[in-house]
Amino acid sequence: MKPVELETKSGTTAAGKKFFLARISFPLFGYILKRIFIFIPTLFIISLLTFILIAAAPGDPADTMLNRSSGEGQASDKLATDRSYRELRHKLGLDLPIFYLAPSNLAVSDTLIRIPIKNHREMLDRLIYEYGNWPQIETYYHQLKTLEFAIISTKKDSTNANALIELRNTVAKIFIHHEDELLTTLFDDLKKNTAMASNLVEIKIQAEATEAAYGNIKSGATIWKRYIPVIQWSGSHNQYHRWLFGEAKWFGTESDPTKGSGFIRGDYGISFFTKRPVKSVIWDGLWITMLISFLVIIIEYLISIPLGISLAVNKGTSYDSSVTVGLFLTYSLPVFWIGTMAIFFLCSPDYLEIFPPFGLGDATWDDGFLYKLGDLAYHLALPLIIASYASFAYLSRQMRGSMLTVLGQDYIRTARAKGLPENKVIWRHAFRNSLLPIITIFASFFPALIGGSIILEFLFTIPGLGQITYAAVIQKDYPMILTNTMFAAILTLVGYLISDILYAVVDPRISYSKK
Repeated sequence: MKPVELETKSGTTAAGKKFFLARISFPLFGYILKRIFIFIPTLFIISLLTFILIAAAPGDPADTMLNRSSGEGQASDKLATDRSYRELRHKLGLDLPIFYLAPSNLAVSDTLIRIPIKNHREMLDRLIYEYGNWPQIETYYHQLKTLEFAIISTKKDSTNANALIELRNTVAKIFIHHEDELLTTLFDDLKKNTAMASNLVEIKIQAEATEAAYGNIKSGATIWKRYIPVIQWSGSHNQYHRWLFGEAKWFGTESDPTKGSGFIRGDYGISFFTKRPVKSVIWDGLWITMLISFLVIIIEYLISIPLGISLAVNKGTSYDSSVTVGLFLTYSLPVFWIGTMAIFFLCSPDYLEIFPPFGLGDATWDDGFLYKLGDLAYHLALPLIIASYASFAYLSRQMRGSMLTVLGQDYIRTARAKGLPENKVIWRHAFRNSLLPIITIFASFFPALIGGSIILEFLFTIPGLGQITYAAVIQKDYPMILTNTMFAAILTLVGYLISDILYAVVDPRISYSKK
């Protein structure tokens, strides 16, 4: 059979084009499908690790949302606050296990997660490890809560005020300590403090009962249980499943907020800080961050690629040396410092008031498309310059090194030997093959499309996702952090996929089919 003719004097034939498209399309579709199947377990592992890290982070989201005061209060107020706290924890799913299963031992109770206060859970967990008898430990904890309520319920007067303060402080210490020697001392303090006033009889009774409950823990210890491994299975009744799948919404019905959000359904939960849906908060800053990121990428590549090629062509000249030194000087200057100096000298009326110092302007789209566009460009000009300059050195050096490697190849020397003009040798033969490292770097820019530049947006008060993410970390707004992390992971994987596809577009020698 006669082979398909790909090249003629007039160029690529129609048959050759069909052959090339068939070569790219069918293997490419299979390759994309295979990579998507790989993405699924990768995203699952990323989401699980991120979720576990956030769950283990210090701080209590429910406590933050309620802004509870740790000061003294009436018994009724404390009961109401504690009830609201427990209800909110239940609504947020914080009283559920983290994952479908967890390695454990026979001594550990699967209901320990329901204890609302983290310090209390840690104390109980240590007691379980030391004594191994959860029923007695649970009784001790409930008795300790009864003692605390008795102290809070006792009416203050001049005879017992100091004693009640000492009792509250002592009980607070008992709640977070598990060391036997220290607990013995604290129980002795309870006896001394209850003897300070005659109207503390009920507290004395509860204190003795609490000490007796602690004695039952020590006398009924079953330490052997901690050496028997078990797997605690919670099924779909766990925090991760609740966040990932949530509750299925049937037509015409409202979902129960206690059933979770469901990331894969596009419901990202409620922000702990703003009390707004995470989706709406992200959308408010998404278009700003994506606009800035796209413009920054375009500026970086439009300047760095030609600059790198010119440095490679003029290797060893004074131009190469001086430009390289200048690029590395700019690369070594911190973005935060340069941004601060730029605001101080270029935005201040005391010096050169060329650019606005913050924000995106007050113009709206109702004022006219061109007017809004001009106002937006005026406010974004300086942030784009600050965000772009640091990458010029890295990208241009990568392009320079790749171009130098290609220019040393045999086919380049052959092209020059044939008498081709230097511009055609560089741009037609060398340029395309030198883009592979630049394409690889391009994949790393995708997460910035939603992550934004925290420093840039913080400096210029730009309400993008970078600033939103920074605020979420400070405020421990875990749904916001988790959603942004997942989108960054998704965009990273998409970036690598696009890079792999561009490899074959740039270099036809790369094939998606197995040879």
